[in-house]
Amino acid sequence: MADAVAGYRSDPDEIYRESFAIIRREADLARFDGDAEAIAIRLIHACGMVDLVDDLVVSPGAVAAGREAIANHRPVLCDVEMVRHGIMRRLLPQDLPVLCRIGASETADRAAALGTTRAAAAMDRSRDDLAGGIVVIGNAPTALFHLLEMVESGCVPPALIIGIPVGFVGAVESKDALIAAGCAPFITVRGRRGGSAMAAAALNAVAGGLGR
Repeated sequence: MADAVAGYRSDPDEIYRESFAIIRREADLARFDGDAEAIAIRLIHACGMVDLVDDLVVSPGAVAAGREAIANHRPVLCDVEMVRHGIMRRLLPQDLPVLCRIGASETADRAAALGTTRAAAAMDRSRDDLAGGIVVIGNAPTALFHLLEMVESGCVPPALIIGIPVGFVGAVESKDALIAAGCAPFITVRGRRGGSAMAAAALNAVAGGLGR
């Protein structure tokens, strides 16, 4: 056991540098420009799968739109607390709101009234914060579907949608719907893969590139 753990890397900056260097060696990043490449590297780092680049879609201008929203101190809206906690607050302006309404009692009441999930109801309760903001969805396809319904019905769209819900029911379809809608700049990963860590990593890349 002692031999197995002897000499492991402990310098965090060195670990990050080497991790990103390995990703650049092993992943085919040729089709990504500088901003989109930072998104790809962060997402691969979050999931450990270099073939993720085959499914990553970053719409034109998505990173610039997200950075403008951050510069304008527009809210970041998260579908679940795991996404909110994965966002590096030090990369954002101190007074920029990072919100998740899924745990509020009002959200549970709204979900019951709408006959939907709390994640979708939380998105519904965030209507006033959508315009010019950033939506980060890493868990609930229903939140992404409902967001697209809200925009289609007349809500002003967010500046950026990071839609990377994970799962076997609705995840693939919700991300395909996001791509087809074209209602706002977006970042997504086709297929079943996704999750809170990946969604938060995408926002971190938008906010700070590859800085830690």
